[in-house]
Amino acid sequence: MTPAQGQTPVQPARRIAYDVLAAVSTDDAYANLLLPTLIARAALNSADAGLATELTYGTLRLRGYYDRVIALAAGRDIGQIDTGILDVLRLGAHQLLATRVAPHAAVNESVALARMVGSRSAVGFTNGVLRTISRSTPEEWRERVLAAATNADDRLAADYAHPAWILRAFRQALALEGRADELPALLAADNQAPRVNLVALPGLAEVPDDAETDRYSPFGFTLSGGDPDAAIRHEDGRLRVQDEGSQLAALALSRARPVTAGERWLDLCAGPGGKTALLGAEAALSGATVTANEIVPARAQLVRRAVAPVPGDIAVTELDGTQVGELQPEAWDRILVDAPCTGLGALRRRPEARWRKTAKDVADLTVLQQSLLLSAFDALKPGGVLAYVTCSPHVAETRGVVSDALRRLGDAAELLDTAGAVQSVAVEKLDLPDPVAGETGTTVQLWPHRHGTDAMFIALIAKSRSTARTR
Repeated sequence: MTPAQGQTPVQPARRIAYDVLAAVSTDDAYANLLLPTLIARAALNSADAGLATELTYGTLRLRGYYDRVIALAAGRDIGQIDTGILDVLRLGAHQLLATRVAPHAAVNESVALARMVGSRSAVGFTNGVLRTISRSTPEEWRERVLAAATNADDRLAADYAHPAWILRAFRQALALEGRADELPALLAADNQAPRVNLVALPGLAEVPDDAETDRYSPFGFTLSGGDPDAAIRHEDGRLRVQDEGSQLAALALSRARPVTAGERWLDLCAGPGGKTALLGAEAALSGATVTANEIVPARAQLVRRAVAPVPGDIAVTELDGTQVGELQPEAWDRILVDAPCTGLGALRRRPEARWRKTAKDVADLTVLQQSLLLSAFDALKPGGVLAYVTCSPHVAETRGVVSDALRRLGDAAELLDTAGAVQSVAVEKLDLPDPVAGETGTTVQLWPHRHGTDAMFIALIAKSRSTARTR
């Protein structure tokens, strides 16, 4: 739609940001998938692409905070505001309160957006709300928002733009390490744009000379400037974007113990294939073979593309992971169970997840996670090892699933020293909690604020030579 004569045109970067916000709100779209597509389709230059990215992710990260500001400025609950206009107001509030965009530009372009998606009365409403917001400083609005909070957790949720149930889950996970006081630092880290981290697949590519190597992963790095996509295209997929925590999770399994040539490895929930590619590169160096399984056909295609640069024939199956143990009993030497989860450990990268997920999702997911872990254990050879991994620090999805599985499996399963395995892989020693006296098995929880990674959880579990067990 083109603006009428005399009306303010909407800058393409702002229109794209709005389109992503609207798709997230109404269609449960994923910003990290939709935004690059819209930017490419519009052929934005680098400056406009950067603006669209900042506006999109900045607004999504602080959406809950902006909703509180909007409610105060509008004098009404946000549930009474049309969804399309609410997204316009969120985008405008972000520009007014957290960017260097001139206030008149933020208001005028937001009004132009409102004219495109709302009624005449909605246009006036948008103009009034944003002008009200523009009359006070960001510090004044923060004071008002915090003053309106109902309790200490609601105040923290408002200040750091996290739902209260998530911050309570984070506090519980940190408290198990004796570090509950780190909660504000963790919440703040979630609201920072993460660096673009890459991996050079071992044996297939080298870390570029001008790159900054990762603190922990021996194959991870960041680029100081330029377009990482160009480097990835030049190496034909042998360099790829991958969080350092994900690299450590895959390497913990591949290097948990020496590899015997001929070993068979399985990535049970492989989509989109980043960890599979790293495992495949590791396997090729040691004489092992890898199979990937992904139940969703579209994601299975992503896995096939991800492993294309890796030598060896990496088969990709599309089985129900909860049935693999029955279909392929005691068939695999190593299994990665990168279980579907809430994704609360990657809120820096997928900020909309904090507003999309609910506590009920955790209960539903833990049932699936438990089924996948037990199925993987059945598919594991006696003496084999599996890695249970989630990109979530929620205790129910991490220690809870593992402890319940170990209780069911009895003497057939042993929790290994996962912390020791990860430390042996890491270039630099990680800051991990001291093991509890008398415990031989450990798990690892990585953190954005402490390690600069996504909040990956890793647990290595071995199957005894005698597999008798009770469920």
